Amino acid sequence: MSYTLYHGDALARLRTLPDASIDAVIADEPYSSGGTSSRERISRSPRDKYQTSGTERTYPTFYGEHRDQRSFGYWCALWLAECLRIAQPGAPICVFSDWRQLPTATDALQAGGWRWQGIVPWNKPSARPHLGRFTNQCEYVIWGSNGPLGERPGIGVLPGLITVPVVARDKFHLTGKPIAVMEQLVRICAPGGTILDPFMGSGSTGVAALKHGYRFIGIEQSAEYIAIAQERLEDALQNP
Repeated sequence: MSYTLYHGDALARLRTLPDASIDAVIADEPYSSGGTSSRERISRSPRDKYQTSGTERTYPTFYGEHRDQRSFGYWCALWLAECLRIAQPGAPICVFSDWRQLPTATDALQAGGWRWQGIVPWNKPSARPHLGRFTNQCEYVIWGSNGPLGERPGIGVLPGLITVPVVARDKFHLTGKPIAVMEQLVRICAPGGTILDPFMGSGSTGVAALKHGYRFIGIEQSAEYIAIAQERLEDALQNP
């Protein structure tokens, strides 16, 4: 098991990676969401949008939350196309989205050249309730492949719905995903393969990848999150 981390802008770093060099992509890109209007989405800071009031822990901020709907879709198509170039034929991809960006993200996946295979909801039973309306307790994993999936020995049957609550002690990033969610997703990769996360954040994808015997490549623009991720990845290697 091993990992490689790159500090810098995802799109710029992706362009330096060689063709057909990774076996799966798992991306939790900045949604540029968190509001009911375009102004709310691009004018508020990530902490204002995503930190629950009264939360004791303070997380470092992150980049990329400033795009409006059109530029978000265009930007996603660019980095998704680069991921396609460096993915092996048949390699899978998983991309997170919330409900607001779901239509744009599914279009961007296909604009980037990937074959759309479906959506896996992540059900969060701990989501805040809202009186008089349906609770927004799901985020979504759009998944696809670089061409046909083909035969996939050693993968097995994976769940089409993931139900995992958000737990404070397992959260190291403003929008961090639980390790239990990432452990379900990394299993889409061929056994022993290399998983790329272009927006690594605090390294949860990498921790899950190393725990399950995969190699990991992570890209992150924030120096603070690079340091957090490296500490977590080293711990995962030393305490498998």
